[in-house]
Amino acid sequence: MKKSLLLLLCLALVATACGGSAEETVEEPVAVEEVETLEAPATTAAPTLDKIIFGFVPSAEQAELLDNIQPMMKVLTDGLGIEVEGFVTSDYSGLLVAMGSGQADVGAFATLGYVTAMNAFPTRFEAIAKSVRYGSGSYHGTFWTTDASVCKSTPVIGAFENINGVATLVTGSETTPPDVKALQVGWGFGDDGLIPEVRDGVTTSPGLACEADLSVMLGEEVLFVEEGSTSGYLYPSLQLKKAGIDYTSDITQRFAGSHDGVIAGLYNGDAKFGVTYDDARRTLRKTNADVGEKVIAFGITEEIPNDVIAVRTDLPQEIKEKIYQILSEYIATEEGQAIMDEIYGWTDLVPAVNSEFDVVREAAEEFGLYDN
Repeated sequence: MKKSLLLLLCLALVATACGGSAEETVEEPVAVEEVETLEAPATTAAPTLDKIIFGFVPSAEQAELLDNIQPMMKVLTDGLGIEVEGFVTSDYSGLLVAMGSGQADVGAFATLGYVTAMNAFPTRFEAIAKSVRYGSGSYHGTFWTTDASVCKSTPVIGAFENINGVATLVTGSETTPPDVKALQVGWGFGDDGLIPEVRDGVTTSPGLACEADLSVMLGEEVLFVEEGSTSGYLYPSLQLKKAGIDYTSDITQRFAGSHDGVIAGLYNGDAKFGVTYDDARRTLRKTNADVGEKVIAFGITEEIPNDVIAVRTDLPQEIKEKIYQILSEYIATEEGQAIMDEIYGWTDLVPAVNSEFDVVREAAEEFGLYDN
């Protein structure tokens, strides 16, 4: 057992961030590769039912995400008859520590973060729901550039989809979005389907895309999210490896810490290549209506199973079932859809079980994330 992880877990057990004010955050930086298989702490007390702690990982700035989750926390509190308090960790590993050490009861995990949590605490976590984004239970990592000169042809309104296992550019137009599963920047919901998005009289630019080889990134700085991000690091790195590119030496890695941080860094000229989940340009569209034309998609990764909502296995079964029911009904409402789209781009929930994430566990093992 690695001493670094033991020390961090001990710190986590005495910390009060997760159970304190909703404005506090967990900041334990547990590197994914340092997480070993552990049993849940024997001294952890049974969960009390006067409060349930629900943790989230950042898809946006922590303070903004904390504000966005409050309506959902109220819906859960009213439905369960128990106070539900939300908090935002500094990264994926912070939520692993919080739930593994008994400081949190429910968590919204990215896929890799969840399989890492199950690897670290095999008996501690139980998946109850998997997210759906616009009809799909899977998603991708997307490769971005701000340099149109790397494209094989002029960028067009479009997006990538894996068709018969091949990343294929699907085009759209000024009035018609590309026919892909992930919602693209520049489009919103109207009475008759997707329509061009207009905010305060300003039309958001539809997303541009082009075809380019991954080799255009050789020798360049590339913005990743963080090493614990499935779509913002793991899968794109695997894709680079399959293309014969050493992601540790053939490029210069930089980590922005969040998906919107990558997009903001590209938009501001900090680098000309980056990777995030599907169309993360949507996180900047409110303040930068031209983000869809400045940040260009040029490829996607293989399919990745969607995010998961997990609970502590020792929560009462009735509470687990109610949490799923309340969240499923909430995301079906207009308010719930708007909030979940803003937070993670979720459009629905379906039941989930731990075995569904075996494919990601296998990828993590192949990537050497669990090596001692």
